[in-house]
Amino acid sequence: MRFDGLTIFVTGGAGFIGSAVIRLLLGGTGARVVNIDKLTYAANLDSLPGAAGHPRYAFEKQCICEGTGLRELFDKYQPDAVMNLAAESHVDRSIEGPAEFIQTNVVGTFTLLQEALRYWRTLTPQKRPQFRFLHVSTDEVFGSLGPEGLFSETMAYAPNSPYSASKASSDHLVRAWRETYELPTLVTNCSNNYGPYQFPEKLIPHMIIGGLAGEPLPVYGDGKNVRDWLFVEDHARALTLTLAHGKAGDTYNVGGRSERTNLDVVERICDLLDEIAPGPTGARRNLISFVTDRPGHDRRYAMDASKIERELGWRPEESFESGLAKTVGWFCDHRKWWQDILDRGYQRTRIGLA
Repeated sequence: MRFDGLTIFVTGGAGFIGSAVIRLLLGGTGARVVNIDKLTYAANLDSLPGAAGHPRYAFEKQCICEGTGLRELFDKYQPDAVMNLAAESHVDRSIEGPAEFIQTNVVGTFTLLQEALRYWRTLTPQKRPQFRFLHVSTDEVFGSLGPEGLFSETMAYAPNSPYSASKASSDHLVRAWRETYELPTLVTNCSNNYGPYQFPEKLIPHMIIGGLAGEPLPVYGDGKNVRDWLFVEDHARALTLTLAHGKAGDTYNVGGRSERTNLDVVERICDLLDEIAPGPTGARRNLISFVTDRPGHDRRYAMDASKIERELGWRPEESFESGLAKTVGWFCDHRKWWQDILDRGYQRTRIGLA
């Protein structure tokens, strides 16, 4: 079995993508997993059913910006790999309050790199080449595409939001620690994720929950902004494959080859909700309204995932249609999961209008 006997740190493991990675590692590999998370507003340990008490799982509440605490965890658990998924990730929130994004995404990545490097230097000559530091990033670092073309691993960075600028900064730090200190790092840049357990501030769960409640469904601008959609469990498989077989120092793009306009996505959610949970007021497409666009809203993202497909043999198992149907069905069947978030005080009001 993959990763038998290895200890893997997953930072941000109570978040959306991090929890999917941990569920995969515990359910499909022999890895020992240490979930390192400071439990911000978007973290949720309920996204890890069955993890508590699992013999190969440990949770440590720890901020990646705090070097002393990280150092103690490296010394305590002696990891064989680090998967860095700890990040602030909501673009609207970064527009309204960029400081937290710089702190977590830039300072936190720097601190984690420093402690990983210190620890790596203590390893034996036999173990040192086997260590890996996998940094998980976003397609948003590349900026906005025109109507044609795809983001490749060699494309120049051109971030347009505080969020994407902070992630671009962290990617550059990881590259520098590889080139300067020879730390065996990997970087992945992914397209828009969706799936079960996604925090309600993101587009797809926001629209599902609003549609179930019969609320207006606000679409930014003209709704023609295009995103490439990636089912989160497909992304988790890509990350574990990259950790196991990726070449140290390399970058891998991960995308679903599922470009859709935002309006297309919202309309499909409405249709699925009408099939699964018909409402009393008729077709939910009637709830769609167009609102002021997001400042600096990138027009189109699309990923060229041919490198990871060719070199590591990864392919998404879900089409957008099958993945979205699973996602809408999950949110309909697991109302307690997201209702608990709302009951804890999360407000679904719009932010980030600068």
